[in-house]
Amino acid sequence: MGDKEKFVQSWVESHSDCCLDKERSCEESCSFFEEHNHQLPLGEGSVSLESEDQLLTLMETKLYKRRWLMLLIFSLYSMSNAFMWLQYSIISNIFMHFYSIDSMAIDWLSMIYFLTYVPFILPVTWMLDKRGLRDIVVVGSAFNCIGAWIKTGAADPHMFPIAFFGQFVCSVATVYLLGIPSRLASVWFGQQEVSTACSIGVLGNELGIAIGFLVPPVLVPNVEDKEELAHHIRIMFYITAGIATFLFVLVVLVFQDQPKLPPSQAQAQARSMDPDEYSYTASILRLLKNKPFMLLVVSYGLNVGCFYSVSTLLNRMIIEHYPGEEVNAGRIGLTIVIAGMVGSLICGIWLDKTKTYKQTSLAVYILTLIGMLVFAFTLNIGRLWVVFVTGGVLGFFMTGYLPLGFEFAVELTFPESEGTSSGLLNCSAQIFGIIFTISQGKIIDKWGTFAGNMFLAVFLLFGTVMTALIKADLRRQKANIQLQVPTVSPAGSVSSSQQDYGATSYSALWHRQKN
Repeated sequence: MGDKEKFVQSWVESHSDCCLDKERSCEESCSFFEEHNHQLPLGEGSVSLESEDQLLTLMETKLYKRRWLMLLIFSLYSMSNAFMWLQYSIISNIFMHFYSIDSMAIDWLSMIYFLTYVPFILPVTWMLDKRGLRDIVVVGSAFNCIGAWIKTGAADPHMFPIAFFGQFVCSVATVYLLGIPSRLASVWFGQQEVSTACSIGVLGNELGIAIGFLVPPVLVPNVEDKEELAHHIRIMFYITAGIATFLFVLVVLVFQDQPKLPPSQAQAQARSMDPDEYSYTASILRLLKNKPFMLLVVSYGLNVGCFYSVSTLLNRMIIEHYPGEEVNAGRIGLTIVIAGMVGSLICGIWLDKTKTYKQTSLAVYILTLIGMLVFAFTLNIGRLWVVFVTGGVLGFFMTGYLPLGFEFAVELTFPESEGTSSGLLNCSAQIFGIIFTISQGKIIDKWGTFAGNMFLAVFLLFGTVMTALIKADLRRQKANIQLQVPTVSPAGSVSSSQQDYGATSYSALWHRQKN
């Protein structure tokens, strides 16, 4: 038997085992390709393996050091935008006094981010598929910069409409960034780094939220004199505008669309697909017919919608039980997000090591529900240090679910665009964010914070059940998985009938699930 035949036989045997036990995430078979990836050069950067039937084509891949720079730039831009989302709501009582408005008007300065996302996400996702990462990130950072400068004119008690308009422009920038982490991770990072890179991309947004909790209460103290308040607010707005401008220039000068060579075989295969054969509408329809993914869309929306509601209303919840503690309300929010950042990073590393998307998603969701219940029962006991602890526990799991949901979605929907699947997840989150923020706010006004938090806990219970249903549905599909080795045309492209791969790892390219 020749070397090529031995290679093919080894590949088939490894994937036969993988199909029988997919819980091992097929890492053993993936490592076989990684070991041979650069050892069989042929033609223009590809490896062709032939026996009586052509089985596959391995293409040249490379990891570039600049991938970390791309991730850092995006994370900083995301951080800036997330900070401006919360700079009003975390000191809502101060801005209510400054602008002479009610709590609902302040809540809408946060909820406008959610509302804007829903109608704009599909066109922006289409642009992402057509124009690529760089154009989307440049446009988004431009909106972020423009909105920040508009808000510098809102440091006046009579300029609330300007504040709202500036916040709206910043909210448009959010549409251009929330779905980017999974796409950026797939385009720039290798197979064993994708989940970690996605988590770091989400961390940028979470860090911005953390700063949004911490800095405004420090920069804008609670004073009665509106002239003095205007001075402090103006300083905060000019600082954020300066940072947004610097990041916009950095994005324009440095950020790149994609590396010259793909980082993984999955991306190599994606690049080989003819763009004319891709239909954005057909992709959306396929996703809507994907039952496990649609369950994830709803469960993710419930979880993240609860997080948005808690973040928006945290000041009101803390002030109700601990009057005059605006600064500590921000610190509690900081604790929630910092704990969530740790949870996000741990989830990302864990997924890269184990690929146990189903089990991890369900476990984190159950622990989020428990954390919400503990937070609800301990908020009113009169001890701030307890709220810090329970808030941290809640944030660790609730915020830690954000990158987990992204990566699970990509796993369920590959080879569909990461931007499209992430966009639908975020659209669900924004819709539930609006519903939960308005509903919980009214419940808090009428029955108090405990009833408002229990309201969220009920929906987290629904989300836990849906996550369990995803796991059960995938288990049923697993029983029907059949090994299918794709044939390759002489040009080295996989036929369209074999592009329903269902996972992001390279070894999973050769599996097709039949219902």
